This record gives sequence, C-alpha cells and structure tokens, in this order.
Amino acid sequence: MSADDLEARIGHAFADPALLRLALTHRSIVNETSEKEHNERLEFLGDAVLQLILTELLYAHDARADEGELSRLRATAVNKDALAAHARTLDLGSALRLGEGEKKTGGHTKSSLLADAFEAVVAAIHLDGGYDAAKAFVSRHVDIAKLRLQSSDPKTELQHYCQKMFHKVPTYRVQGESGPEHDRSFRCEVMLGDRVLGAGEGKSKKAAEAAAASAALALHPPTALKEEP
Repeated sequence: MSADDLEARIGHAFADPALLRLALTHRSIVNETSEKEHNERLEFLGDAVLQLILTELLYAHDARADEGELSRLRATAVNKDALAAHARTLDLGSALRLGEGEKKTGGHTKSSLLADAFEAVVAAIHLDGGYDAAKAFVSRHVDIAKLRLQSSDPKTELQHYCQKMFHKVPTYRVQGESGPEHDRSFRCEVMLGDRVLGAGEGKSKKAAEAAAASAALALHPPTALKEEP
C-alpha cells in the first residue's frame, strides 16, 4: 500500500509524513536495524488522546448514562480486540514496519500489534493536525451507538442478530495457537456459512471466540449484515 493510499484510508493528509511512518514502526525493526525510533511513545500518547475523545463522545451521546456505564462503554471501545478490528478495517497490518523475526511469527496479523498501531496513528494525527483532526478520525471509526452491543455478551448478541436476519447461527473455528504450554494464546474466526465475520485472540478458546464475536459486531453492524447477501 502506498503512502497516499494509506492516507486516503485514514482520511488525513499528513503535513509531516514521517509521523505516520513512525506510528507504523514496531520495536522489532529497531532491534534488528540501525533505525533509532519506534512507535511506543506515540502509542502512549495515542492511548490518552483516544481515552479523552471517547469520553467526550460518550458523554455527549447519552445524557442518561451514569459514570459507571460510561466507564464500561469506554473500556469496551478501547479493548485490544476492538482497536485491532479498526486497524484491520484500515489494513494497517500490511503497512506495519516489522523486524524479520516478527514477520515470521505473523506480526502483521497480531491483535496486540494492530491495536498499538491504531493508538499510535491517533497520536500521529493529533500531533500533525491537532485534536479536532484526531477526534474526526476516531469518530469515523468508533460507532458510539454500537458500543452497548459490544459491551454485553458478544457471542449472544451476534447469534441473536444472525438468527433474526438469516435464520442461521454463527460458527467458530480455531485458526491458530501460539505460545508455550503454560501460556497459550488462541486465535479464532467466527463464520456465517462460508463468510468470515471477524477474528480475535484470547488466552482460551472461549475468550478467543468472544473476541471474534466482538470484532464481528465492530466490523459488521446489524444493518450492514442485513444489507449483504
């Protein structure tokens, strides 16, 4: 993907393209090359900017929600799998700059790296175009109205909508496992027939299935699912 294509996907033309490049530079490439900087500082800033933006959006969206509910909804919006789902929508994985070792272990598809990259991109936009530019970016990718669905039991919610719209139930399959025996990680996909609705990772198959369902709800809201064949 060219820099212009990536900026078009993101929806922000960078005055300083080096910020976007840095946002997509993982520590592993610094460890293996002469490059000096990676995206962890941007990720740190992006996390704070994202939290503030989401707090404002949630506060403005529903005057009836109390502090506890707002906190729960914000936590749903910033969890790793939700952010990774947004990164996959933008195809940030293909633009990640990784070391050879990280490439070999599938770094371009890891939810943790994708979530970190999304936060780093938020920070890069904030530094390049200001808070309003970052808020516009987040607003385009985080649907506040859907957060209540995602904050409840995602597998139940997804099954409910699939049954209602298609008279079918989604199925789950393990796509891969990684890590030592005492600390395994699982990656699952959720399917509707032959169609992949979402993917997620977790420390158990159950957690990975829930993450996949959350990703499906983030990427395919009920109205979008209904419109597709």
